[in-house]
Amino acid sequence: MALKIGNKAPAFSLENQDGAKMKLADFAGKWLVLYFYPKDNTSGCTTEAVDFTASLKKFEKLGATVVGISPDSVKSHQNFCTKHNLGVTLLSDPDKVMLARYGVWQEKSMYGKKYMGVVRTTVLVGPDGRVTDIWEKVKVKGHVEAVLNTLTERQAK
Repeated sequence: MALKIGNKAPAFSLENQDGAKMKLADFAGKWLVLYFYPKDNTSGCTTEAVDFTASLKKFEKLGATVVGISPDSVKSHQNFCTKHNLGVTLLSDPDKVMLARYGVWQEKSMYGKKYMGVVRTTVLVGPDGRVTDIWEKVKVKGHVEAVLNTLTERQAK
C-alpha cells in the first residue's frame, strides 16, 4: 500500500448514496473513518456496514464521521442503504480513482484466477488531515470495535 501513517490523506470528491458531492475538505478538523469495501450486498460488506451503523453514535460522540467507499454506483448504494437501513455515508468510486490513491485497488486471486478488486481496508484520518492508522486486509468480525478502541486511544493523547 502506497499510503503511510503520517501522510496527508489523498483528496477526493465523490458522490454519496444521495448523489451529493462530498470531498475530503468537508471533514477538515474532524476525525474521519474511511472504510473501503469490495461490493454492496455481499455478506462481509453487509455485516461491516451494519456493524458501523450500529456503532455510529459511539463514533459521533468521539467526533468522528464514518464513510464507506466502494466502486458500486450511487444507485447501488441507495438500494444497499435502504435494504439494510444503513446510517453510514457511502461514496461511489466507479472510476476507482480514490481507491487507487488510497492503494486499495489491487490484484486479488480467487481459485487461482487473478483479477483487480478492492482489498478491504480502513483508514483513520485525524483532524489535521493526516493518516493516523491503517487496517489492511480487514477481517470484519470485531473490526468496528478495534477502530473505536484506536480512535479512543488517539484522542486520549
